[in-house]
Amino acid sequence: MQPDLSPLWISLKVAGTATVVTFLMGISAAYAMLGYRGRWKSLIEGVLIAPLVLPPTVVGFLLLLLFGKNGFLGQWMQQFDFTIVFTWYAAVITAIVVSFPLMYRTALGAFEQVDSSLLQVARTLGASERRVFFQILLPLTIPGLVAGVTLAFARALGEFGATLMLAGNIPGQTQTMPMAIYFAVEAGAMQEAWLWAIVIMAISLSGLMIVNLWQQHYERKRQRSSTGLVEAYESINRGGKQTEPAQLQRWTKPQLPQTPTGLHVEIEKQLSNFQLDTAFTAQQGNLGILGGSGSGKSMTLRCIAGVETPTRGRIVLNGRTLFDAGQCINLPSHQRRVSLVFQNYALFPHMTVAQNIAFGLQHLPKASRRQRISQLLTLIQMSELDTPEGVSFAARYPYQLSGGQQQRVALARALATEPEVLLLDEPFSALDTHLRSQMERQLLETLSTYHGITLFVTHNLEEAYRICETLMVMSGGRAIAYDSKHHIFEHPKTVRVAQLTGCKNFSHAVVQGANSVRAIDWGITLQVLEAIPDRLTNIGIRAHQIRITARPDADNTYPCWLAATSETPHRMTLFLKFNAPPTSAQDYHVQAEVFKEKWHTIKDQPFALVCPVGCRSPYVDGGLILV
Repeated sequence: MQPDLSPLWISLKVAGTATVVTFLMGISAAYAMLGYRGRWKSLIEGVLIAPLVLPPTVVGFLLLLLFGKNGFLGQWMQQFDFTIVFTWYAAVITAIVVSFPLMYRTALGAFEQVDSSLLQVARTLGASERRVFFQILLPLTIPGLVAGVTLAFARALGEFGATLMLAGNIPGQTQTMPMAIYFAVEAGAMQEAWLWAIVIMAISLSGLMIVNLWQQHYERKRQRSSTGLVEAYESINRGGKQTEPAQLQRWTKPQLPQTPTGLHVEIEKQLSNFQLDTAFTAQQGNLGILGGSGSGKSMTLRCIAGVETPTRGRIVLNGRTLFDAGQCINLPSHQRRVSLVFQNYALFPHMTVAQNIAFGLQHLPKASRRQRISQLLTLIQMSELDTPEGVSFAARYPYQLSGGQQQRVALARALATEPEVLLLDEPFSALDTHLRSQMERQLLETLSTYHGITLFVTHNLEEAYRICETLMVMSGGRAIAYDSKHHIFEHPKTVRVAQLTGCKNFSHAVVQGANSVRAIDWGITLQVLEAIPDRLTNIGIRAHQIRITARPDADNTYPCWLAATSETPHRMTLFLKFNAPPTSAQDYHVQAEVFKEKWHTIKDQPFALVCPVGCRSPYVDGGLILV
């Protein structure tokens, strides 16, 4: 007698159809919930995964109440003389409902594993939400999504309780393999039950094995592959074609608007630990934003790029309003012409160097795109001529690059779109000291051809001083100083600004004459040449500007004692106390920094008598800071 294979075909048809629908619904729901932070998030998630924790019979009962003849949807369908109860459609619906939570949770977990900065930087490069999803998020989560599809298919294939409640057990119509097993056992046909059980296990386990093998092959293939734009790029270089200088010039000079120029920012944003409240205007050139951790530097950049939304305020770029809370204007990132380079560079790991750089150039013809990539690779010294033996830089993936090379590629990718504003968020923070120095020189050379506005965020004051002509100092979410770097370092207006620009020695002070100031905490009186502020509260001196002298009668010279020392490879920090010997290593007034060569010549001399601290007049050879 020919065996009845209808349960197999019905099960495959039901599970296959349900899996397709579940896949589309699952990734859509996961993407919607990925960025959702609303008050109803917990409730919505609870509803979405409820079928995973509820007994199948309860799920089936609820579906029956919904689709039955007295249910809301059941009554509505009766108007069209249609019902799904005890039909093949009912089996599909139950399979969708019970398998959906697995697909949703797997997809959401895969999406959450993707670095959010990759999605954010894609938007700043001009990519729409649709393109971000299909070209960044989806490719990076393919292995996880395939696993979710497999689990959803296995769950749909094995569904029994809910299907029995809604679709029943009609041979040849709704009888799936789990149904056949149950009723075969009930009828005592154990061999038939074993047959269908083995078939279900074979299909489910083989599917999981195939997925595991595919994931391993996919990862190896992704790392080896180099296609499309890379091949075109290499072919043009192998052919010896060069871009004409006039063409290069056409791509390097952004056409900035002729309307009122500059970046005007006046924003507020309430954060968990402080409130961002800053206002400034930046013109063409490099503006350094200096401040400690948590001062609001990076958040300011993210608001300008459109990655974060301020609570109040305005952002205007070259006459275009990017954000205005009062007028409900908030341009999406891909329309702002603002490029952001993250601390971790956020290179797309599934794309080569050439593909990363070309991501924001999809609007250009292929030939122009290749020329632009070639030009930028030359600009960052990663062209074919700079490639050692092996795979060209253009064909490499981010994991095949050093930290410095990744930083250069991220910069080239940001410049490729010819942004009106380039935002650099501590681009050297992940590099070692030697590499930082190299990359700093490379950055200055690269930015010399950029004609837009650059905002350079850092907490390294020396870095800010070397790269930027103008500085803005931030603290507690506010801009507390904005001026040329020379004026900010030499004439800080507050103690906090002086601290953030590297001053380590402060004392409360009172004015004692037209050119005389008493440093209360140090117990000394200092003569100054600079005009004394009307509301002088403190006086400071930078550690490297303290001079050690053997002339106790020199101006602003006082006896001091050595409390402790601290050594670096090239300098010694001396912790000194005025007027009396220290009682401990922590009993000191000021820190002085001297080169080791100088220290070796004076360290054996008695400090109390012949090695006083020499503080010369301020702003002559460096000296006192009056705040």
